[in-house]
Amino acid sequence: MCYVNMLSIQDQIKNQIGSAQSILILTKPKAPSDAVSASWGFFHFLKNLGKSPAVLENVSQAEKLKFLTPPEKMEKEIIGARDFVISFSTKYNKIISSRVEKKEEAFEIYITPEKETIDPRDFSFIPAKFKYDLVVVIGCQSLDDLGKIKEKNSDLFFELPVVNIDNSPANENFSQFNLVDTTASSVSEALSEFLKGFGEKHLNPAAAQCFLTGIVSATSNFQSERTTPQTFLAASRLIEKGANQQEIVRHLMKTQSFPFMKLWGRVMARLNWDEKLKLAWSLVSLEDFVQSRTTEEDLPLILEKIKDNFSSGNIFAIIFSESLKKNIALLKTNDLPTLRNLEKLFDGEIKNGHLSVEFLGKDILEAEKEMLDKLKTSKG
Repeated sequence: MCYVNMLSIQDQIKNQIGSAQSILILTKPKAPSDAVSASWGFFHFLKNLGKSPAVLENVSQAEKLKFLTPPEKMEKEIIGARDFVISFSTKYNKIISSRVEKKEEAFEIYITPEKETIDPRDFSFIPAKFKYDLVVVIGCQSLDDLGKIKEKNSDLFFELPVVNIDNSPANENFSQFNLVDTTASSVSEALSEFLKGFGEKHLNPAAAQCFLTGIVSATSNFQSERTTPQTFLAASRLIEKGANQQEIVRHLMKTQSFPFMKLWGRVMARLNWDEKLKLAWSLVSLEDFVQSRTTEEDLPLILEKIKDNFSSGNIFAIIFSESLKKNIALLKTNDLPTLRNLEKLFDGEIKNGHLSVEFLGKDILEAEKEMLDKLKTSKG
């Protein structure tokens, strides 16, 4: 007789978390505040659940989120994730003594057998159990988003159960257990809502503060078009559990810092206007980030400020360099249908109220030209 697994994906993931003790939580390098906040909130939740979680440190948001309670256990990199066993069969030849010796570039094991000769067939090298029982990946559309984390630890993702938690429509459902809620405003909302299934008592104030921070960051304090009635309900529940919205807003939405204003000045100095396209756009180089001590995380708010300052505009864009030959355009419009049309035109991805488009193998001026040419062609 064939039995069909009748458990929902939520129940399957709940069972995986319930049966695991040591849980590794991962986000991509340069993850946005939403994903990092969600990973921290998940850490605090798991600790309260009696688990032993670990978060891979993500320095991209360290300064911005310093008002939150950080995870007690943050790994700088994945080291010693697995033991290996060197085994010697003693069925026919006992080991009398053994010792180890560490050298500059070697670790040597000395054994003294009962008999003088040793049969090489008595030796074996066995991979042992990983020190983690479960891997949870937060806010990644594919495993490749993890970059070197995946490259250096590929066995981890093929031999351990992996849970994929995201809210992006572009998610590739890359794991055995995919919790992808595209209706959620943020991955923090998606994860915090899922965790209700474990019982409200496990959601402590530290976790609630992290999850609400992710929601506030992703929705620009509930101003984004991705904000839904469910988002407000989720936020209300987190506030009831001890999250302080006023403190979050004070830190995330406070009067812009000097570095932010410096970047804003550089953006305004290069601002361009196309009357026919009703397009306002600017360029941000790698040097701009260095000189202003800012990151690409500051750009969505600057894009919003451009939109607010150009009432006659319809399309607003910032092209920034992630590397010399990888540039990304962030585009915003006055209405969602226009943004959807641009999404099809550029084959990009809409997230948190703006369209993100990658230009690979081009410098920033070539990316600018391609963007303008496509917009002009589509305008006819």
